[in-house]
Amino acid sequence: MASKKQKRKLLIRKLFSKRRLVILNEETFEETFSLKLRLMNVFVLVTVSAIFLIGVTTYIIAFTPLREYIPGYASTKLKQQAMDLAIKSDSLENAVRLNNAYITSIKKVLTGDLEYAKLNKDSLLVAEKQVVDDSSLEASNAEKALRDKVAQDDKFNVFESAKPKVNFVPFSPAQGKIIKGYSVKDKHLAVKLSLMNNTPIKAIAAGTIVFADWTPSQGYVVIVRHQDAVLSVYKNAGSITKKQGDTVKSGEVIAIAGNESGSTSGVTLHFELWKDGFPIDPTQFINFE
Repeated sequence: MASKKQKRKLLIRKLFSKRRLVILNEETFEETFSLKLRLMNVFVLVTVSAIFLIGVTTYIIAFTPLREYIPGYASTKLKQQAMDLAIKSDSLENAVRLNNAYITSIKKVLTGDLEYAKLNKDSLLVAEKQVVDDSSLEASNAEKALRDKVAQDDKFNVFESAKPKVNFVPFSPAQGKIIKGYSVKDKHLAVKLSLMNNTPIKAIAAGTIVFADWTPSQGYVVIVRHQDAVLSVYKNAGSITKKQGDTVKSGEVIAIAGNESGSTSGVTLHFELWKDGFPIDPTQFINFE
């Protein structure tokens, strides 16, 4: 017990005993620097310095952007960028889906592959999105008989007799002889004109070109969107003078007649007119001859 007390007193004496730190010149042994200190002072200084360094390091890691360079810590900026990209990708996915539906509708106009019973009066795009499933609907025998009778009576004459309201006077796309007229019964939803080679083909009214490209079966095809949801379609052209996205005026040349589709009937123009997703007989509004 006494030895432990002696060791403790000896340790305290060593900690508080005065010492001198001396720096000597190695060659002349001249004293260049000296400092009086105690071991306790050195211990306190080292402890305070260590606590200060730990505090500064903790502050840097917790409250400054430098922590992003430490492995395992996520970047707030990167998180925000990832969130923005996720929102943009979702918006782009929706835009691509709507665009694909619109392009599919345009292709149906080009090929004439349409089911009249499923045409939507609002727009081609809405018609592509809204397809009614009739399999879950049940009707009585009387309703079925009435439905069949109405379908037989009005299947074709709805389109033949309908005269949609158009708030502008269409310009004739070209002057030529009609070699095949508009007929829903024969599924020919266009007017086929015989033209001279290199005849200018003109826009029937002001509008925006939504399609202008070459197709294997119809040659060069141009589709122009006008006011009041009217579409004019020009097929079998030999060349085009406008591109998709261009705006045109009434009577402006958009294509040149020629035989680029391999047709054996010579130089022709296959012209279609659509209103609210329904085909219209162009001869009701345009004098071609």
